[in-house]
Amino acid sequence: MSATDDQKVTLGNYIALAFAVAFFSGLLQSNEWYGVFDFTTLNGTFGSIAGSGMFRGAGGDGARDGFLFALTLVPTCMFALGMINVLEHYGALKAARKLLSPLLRPLMGLPGSAGLAMIGSLQNTDTGAGLTKNLIEDGELNQEEAEIFTAFQFSAGATIVNFFSSGAVLFTLTNADGSMAVPTSIGLTVGIMFIFKIIGANVLRLILKAQGKKVNAQAKVA
Repeated sequence: MSATDDQKVTLGNYIALAFAVAFFSGLLQSNEWYGVFDFTTLNGTFGSIAGSGMFRGAGGDGARDGFLFALTLVPTCMFALGMINVLEHYGALKAARKLLSPLLRPLMGLPGSAGLAMIGSLQNTDTGAGLTKNLIEDGELNQEEAEIFTAFQFSAGATIVNFFSSGAVLFTLTNADGSMAVPTSIGLTVGIMFIFKIIGANVLRLILKAQGKKVNAQAKVA
């Protein structure tokens, strides 16, 4: 997309971006009526088989269990890619590129169009993977940017959902004297994880740049 196209961001594009952020972030996740505007709520869940928890059953292994696991990713990825194509039609990615590039470029060397995939990855690893794949195929991310972005997502994947579904309970525990067993806040903990995700991405960024310089130096010598 040209610089001229980047400048043609309308109010409708920003509205589409705001909807996309709310849709993929989990802010509207609920069984109330407004849950229809949330990705996870609409994505739903599989039914259970004999109380095992989900349709895969329990005790599987090998290629067959791997196939069933992969099958669980299909609805999520298809739904995420379908929604991002609709939002792209309404200019959400164009608005994200213009609005977030000044932040993501210096922070991790990524284009602003990666913002929606970043938000989605904090809620659901499958969503982040699907949206990132779409960005790569559309030429929004080059190989180096894709590797950096993957490093960001891989560390503490689906941070918000995984943390609040399993780790947040630690903050309700108390000692025998009634004091809190974990002397810190949930917000601070999430903030630290997010900071280290950025640090991890930048460590890989530095490694890739160092390797690039080494390759260029060897090419000049040759």
